[in-house]
Amino acid sequence: METKPIEISNVKMFGGYNKRFKHFSSTLGCSMTFSIYFPSSPSPSPSHKFPVLYWLSGLTCSDENFIIKSGAQRAASIEGVALIAPDTSPRGLNVEGEADSWDFGVGAGFYLNATQEKWKNWRMYDYVVKELPELLSDNFPQLETSKASIFGHSMGGHGALTIYLKNLDKYKSVSAFAPIANPTNCAWGQKAFTNYLGDKKSDWEEYDATYLVTKFHNVSTTILIDQGEDDKFLPDQLLPGKFEEACKNANVPLQLRFQPGYDHSYYFIATFIDDHIKHHAQALKR
Repeated sequence: METKPIEISNVKMFGGYNKRFKHFSSTLGCSMTFSIYFPSSPSPSPSHKFPVLYWLSGLTCSDENFIIKSGAQRAASIEGVALIAPDTSPRGLNVEGEADSWDFGVGAGFYLNATQEKWKNWRMYDYVVKELPELLSDNFPQLETSKASIFGHSMGGHGALTIYLKNLDKYKSVSAFAPIANPTNCAWGQKAFTNYLGDKKSDWEEYDATYLVTKFHNVSTTILIDQGEDDKFLPDQLLPGKFEEACKNANVPLQLRFQPGYDHSYYFIATFIDDHIKHHAQALKR
């Protein structure tokens, strides 16, 4: 099976290129797609390497939503940062029940390594943290994968925060839009964790940013979170206040910005995306 990435599309934008690739993932046991935005190379140095910024998408999304809707490429091109957008789950495995609901299974990998036999291929944590960076390093000499940051939205905000906190040596910075900040205490998280990880709450805490920040608190770069005040998921599913409290107790620098009138959509993300790109570009240039 073809493990090397095959280019399936290429579109110019803000002087750089959105490229989409397909490859076989040995971690997930299926074919996966991912997207990269390569900024324009600064002249006169064609050998210039770009630092990488991983974007993790939310429930129901693929690797394309962010690339098409966010408008992040403008700031990424100016700052000289490559954007990497993986998919949100394995696809095409035909596990019984994988597409029965929008908040679990296909399009809802929760960026964890499932331990329950039925969902054993749902290993998005290892895919994002291990396989994908290695694949990029081996196949794209223009990317400086040792300089990396990570951000995401909703389920992907949960993924970005948890992956960052567990791998402070691998990522320079983290930010999130409306993250599921305390999944052990909300319906989305409880459903996903019960099915993927079983009933043991201590296993759930390994993928909950609010618990992890008390354990891995040697954070030097401020965590940036934007949250729309008119987000219908804010009171019951996202729980940023719980994460804020945990950060305060652990002395972890957090900038949590509540944005009046904004909802959970890509309209909200597109409005504040430039701030996030600049936040990461600053950390990546240090």
